[in-house]
Amino acid sequence: MEKEKFIPLNFEYLSEDEMLKRGRSFYSTMDKRRSVREFSDKDVPKELIENIVMTASSAPSGAHKQPWVFCAVSNPELKKQMRIAAEEEEFKSYNGRMSEEWLRDLEPFATDHNKPFIDIAPWIIVIFKKPYELINGEKQKNYYVNESVGIAVGFLLSAIHNAGLVALTHTPSPMNFLEKLLKRKENEKAFLLIPVGYPAENVSVPLLERKGMDKVLEIYE
Repeated sequence: MEKEKFIPLNFEYLSEDEMLKRGRSFYSTMDKRRSVREFSDKDVPKELIENIVMTASSAPSGAHKQPWVFCAVSNPELKKQMRIAAEEEEFKSYNGRMSEEWLRDLEPFATDHNKPFIDIAPWIIVIFKKPYELINGEKQKNYYVNESVGIAVGFLLSAIHNAGLVALTHTPSPMNFLEKLLKRKENEKAFLLIPVGYPAENVSVPLLERKGMDKVLEIYE
């Protein structure tokens, strides 16, 4: 196997003051990000979605296999079919699959099996993970697939928020209906469904308090 070619790193050294300034600014921006369940049907340009997805695809991955595919759906009929199938699975989850503890934990968010955001939001991005590649009929293994795709989704959510849009991470499990509706290849498994767009007018979100630094950070000096 030919050794990967290396090129010089394009790296910009910043002053400590500038790094701290950027760090505070980015944290302030991302701390305003919220999951939204009520969307406007206002159009979002395809080019913006393309830029967001390519930002996500710049994420690191195991052995640089990039084991992901992002399917961006704006077709109204296809979104309608996705909503119907998702609500069927969600109804089963809310009426038997979920434990009583899980349902209690969801009560503050006022959610149920109805998912109108799927056909209201102008775009639905479905992320598929690829446990292996199919090359000339041969299976080639990918590595750290869940970790790699999870990192890419983090990039995706950051890019969506940075672009001035809102999103929701949705997992209507099991999600194999997405593989069928979108006619995906056998090596692609649905990972997340994310509606993307503008928030509905006068939308509200739950009053939440994020864990403080003392709860999420341990420093060893």
